Amino acid sequence: MRKIYHLSTCTTCQRILKELEPLDGVGLQDIKTESITPAQLEEMHKLSSSYEALFSRRAMLFRQRNLGEKNLTENDYRDLILDHYTFLKRPVILIDDQIFIGNSKKVVEAAKGALHS
Repeated sequence: MRKIYHLSTCTTCQRILKELEPLDGVGLQDIKTESITPAQLEEMHKLSSSYEALFSRRAMLFRQRNLGEKNLTENDYRDLILDHYTFLKRPVILIDDQIFIGNSKKVVEAAKGALHS
């Protein structure tokens, strides 16, 4: 499976998608307009082995809900990601049996290499 979970209004995601082109045969899912399903999150978890790795601490809701002061469990991370799209670290790129999470230069380069190999 080749799929990218992104936010179409995010300029960083837009830049990364442009950098990854061509995206032939890759499904794009805007997580704001099409919510992540529990099954999709489970698939990401299976590849990453951690909900925390998929969780964005940069989300504004993270600060608004004072989540930094709490000891969150894996189930908490799962529930928060399913509760609101901003808690998913973006983009999440699935290429066959590999997962690339986030927007660091190293991650994007690795995803680009896997996508076009």
